[in-house]
Amino acid sequence: MNATAQATGLDFYSILQVVPQAHPSVIQAAYRALARVLHPDQSRTDATESAMALLNRAYGVLRDPEQRKAYDVARTSVQQPGPANRSVAAGPGRGGEPPAHDAKGTPMTFGRYRGWTLEQLAKQDPEYLVWLKRHSSGIGYRRQIEVILEAKRVAAQPAPVRGGRR
Repeated sequence: MNATAQATGLDFYSILQVVPQAHPSVIQAAYRALARVLHPDQSRTDATESAMALLNRAYGVLRDPEQRKAYDVARTSVQQPGPANRSVAAGPGRGGEPPAHDAKGTPMTFGRYRGWTLEQLAKQDPEYLVWLKRHSSGIGYRRQIEVILEAKRVAAQPAPVRGGRR
């Protein structure tokens, strides 16, 4: 990570609104779309000028394969999973440390629930799981989420009444 980004805690992927695994063409498309909105010709304010400068800096690093690789290495060494990188207030909808029990399943690799399994997430914040199923960041988890949500829906249905009067 370049020294300025590391010192200020900037995340170039967040600035470009892409995931770290994004293909270079996605990064370029995101840059172009954001540049159209933030370009000083569109709006001459200090905020848009500084936002455009950040956007240019982020794109400058992420578009070059060597700079991006160096940035990713530095970024992962700075952002090791742990309490310091989690949400301060744990609880429903806030992330935090995953529950100690039920560690089986696929762990999340990003976001406020990094380290949680999908099963733990279904118990803690099922609305987030529904959102994740629809969102592009959850595409790799989509089938597993569907299975978990269907099982949860079936379990919530009342058992059929058997037999009649005697």
